[in-house]
Amino acid sequence: MLGTLDWEPANARRDLLADPVAAAIGALPDAEAAPIDPELADTAAFCERYGVPLDASANCVVVAAKRGGRVAYAACMILANGRADVNGVVRKHLGARKASFAPMAEATSLTGMEYGGITPVGLPGGWPILVDESVAAAAHVVIGSGLRRSKILLPGKALTALPDAEVIALAL
Repeated sequence: MLGTLDWEPANARRDLLADPVAAAIGALPDAEAAPIDPELADTAAFCERYGVPLDASANCVVVAAKRGGRVAYAACMILANGRADVNGVVRKHLGARKASFAPMAEATSLTGMEYGGITPVGLPGGWPILVDESVAAAAHVVIGSGLRRSKILLPGKALTALPDAEVIALAL
């Protein structure tokens, strides 16, 4: 598999997943999960310790898009070696006047996931999931599990099958 982790079928390791992720993981039969040290959940430390290349690790960024006093949320999936164009591509795609990273407390409260483990799997219904084309094209990517103490491995194209997922060019 990828890196030095002990990957197992995610459906058999729901104990490693946040509740909303565990409820949605059945739609991703190829997903695998592995425990990690929660102190190493941040991307750079995780990739270095577990031998996962940055271009095989995908981050989920929660964006708050504002227009006319209304706030809508979206998730952006971008490879760890890239940056999402939140103020350009994402803002325009969502039809917002302003777009920014959602505050940590908001992101964790709305998703039911831990900061540093937020993932597109199990997000609230109706949230757009914007998957960068490089993530969708990756043979396998490591993503969050909703918890800081584990990760999920799946084919990049599997993310495109999530509800409300769209593939776009997100990277700066």
